[in-house]
Formats: sequence, C-alpha cells, structure tokens
Amino acid sequence: MNTCIEMTNVPRTDTASYARCIKASKKGAWEIDRDVLRGREFCFDHKFLPDGLSKVDELTFLTGAERRALSHVQGRTYAYLFGLVERFIGAKVLDQSREHWLGDQVALEALVRFGSEEIKHQELFRRVEELIARGMPDGYSTVADPNDVARVVLSKSTWAVLALTCHIELFVQSHYEHSIDPDDSLSPLFKDIFSFHWRDECQHVVLDELEWRRVHERMTPQQRDVAVDELIGLVGAVDGIVRGQAAVDTAYFLKLCSRDFTGGEQRAIHDLIVKAYRWQYIVTGVQHRHFGRLLTRFTTPEQMQRIQHALAPIMN
Repeated sequence: MNTCIEMTNVPRTDTASYARCIKASKKGAWEIDRDVLRGREFCFDHKFLPDGLSKVDELTFLTGAERRALSHVQGRTYAYLFGLVERFIGAKVLDQSREHWLGDQVALEALVRFGSEEIKHQELFRRVEELIARGMPDGYSTVADPNDVARVVLSKSTWAVLALTCHIELFVQSHYEHSIDPDDSLSPLFKDIFSFHWRDECQHVVLDELEWRRVHERMTPQQRDVAVDELIGLVGAVDGIVRGQAAVDTAYFLKLCSRDFTGGEQRAIHDLIVKAYRWQYIVTGVQHRHFGRLLTRFTTPEQMQRIQHALAPIMN
C-alpha cells in the first residue's frame, strides 16, 4: 500500500512541501472513465461499505441479504455526502489560492491542482449516484443541498473551514486504509472509486495543514477563539445533516425489505444508522491521531476543553 504524506514541524513558508504535492499529483493523475469506471456497472451481489464503517453486523436480527441491502443504502449516502462536502472544499481551496497569486507560484499551482481535483471528485460522485440509482428502487432521497451547505460553511472563518477540511481528509485516509482496502468482499467498482479518491486526498491533507498553519500564525488570539466556536458549530451542523440523512435512509431501507419489523427493530435500525454516520463523518476524524495533534497545537487548553465538551454527546 502507498503511504500517505503526514506533515510534521513544517516551517511558516515551505515551498518544498507544496512542490512535493504537485509532483505527487502529476504522478498519480487519473481520469474518471479511463481509470475508475471503465464502463462498469455496480454489482449488487456485493456489499458497498465494509462492516467496520456501516456497523450492519451489529443488527443481528437482519438476514444476510438485508445487511447487504443496508450497506448499499449507506454506500449510496457515503458517496453523496462526499460530493456534498467537496462542494465547499473545492470552493474554499480555490479562494485560498488568491493569497498566492502574486506570491509563491509553486503554492499557487499546488492549490489550483487541488481545486481541480476536488471538482473532478464532485463529477465522480455525481456519476456514482447515477450508476447506483439504476440498480436500486426509487424512493431514495437526500436532506441537504450541496450549495446551501457550502454557503453556510464558507461564511465562517478560514481557520474553521480549513480545520473541518483537514478533519474530513484525514478520515478519508483512515476509512480507506483500515476498512475499505482490506475488505475483499466489497463491490470491486465501489472499492476502486474510493481507492482513486484516497490517492488525491493523501496530498490534499498536506495542503490543508500548510494553509491552516499559515492562516493560524497571522491571527490574533481573539480571532482564534471565535474560530474555535465556529468549528464547533460546523461539526454540529455536520451532525445535523447525518442525523437527518439517517432518518430518510431508515425509511428507505424499511421500504426495500420484504418483511415488517417490530417497532423496537425499526428504532434499532435508525439508531444504528445514526451511529454509523456519526462514526464515519465525525468520530473517525476526531480520533485520528494526527488531527488530534494539530488541534492541540492550534488551540489553548481551555479551547480544547470547549471542543471536547461539545463533542461528548456525539462521541458517546
């Protein structure tokens, strides 16, 4: 397996790190049709998400076919939510590149390539939704519009947005390396999609950290304190989205099944999906060792305590 780059002790200006990201981006460049999709369709005889992410193995009253169907629903949402967050990530990184227009041209190229790759990811996930929709019954729905979410996120400070972005792109690595890649029972197409996605995000997270650190160093303590509260608010907004999506995904899954579930079983399905989505989109990022180191470095003990207090209901 390739090893993702992890930043440690980067100086304030590090053109060499931006240059390494450019080199890796060029070396690993891929195209959606030529390299990823290759004319394939999804085979629904395979799971989409591994049990470590979907948590479906915890619902012991489901049959094997029902667990597989639930992994399809969750996998569809997994792709949808990545397309959603990459709407604001792509916009933010292109906006951030303006600070290098008349400065470090290597940094500028790295961020422009980053933005271009995020736009490609959005197209990929739109294509994924089209492919999955062809093989699943009507009735699937989503609760958040990517543009509406992006407008809210982008209204916050750059510090908060870059922190959230770094968190997301670190859990992308964790999901793929520890859950998706080792599982040979998954849909080969689904697995390939997130393999190519992972390749890009390994470089993107380096740029996230470089920019986050650069922004942090020029802020006043008061500005940082406000940004911490904004980050807490953004994580809360993510939690609201995943809980809302869990509700509609539960209803859709129940319609897919050919039998009725008891009220207790229906609640268990809903609670499991909430747990899985929180695990996927919040907990695995918060628990990532490198994100913890960065957040500790960029906050005071009191600010970290506020963050931990806000996260406690989700983590539990």
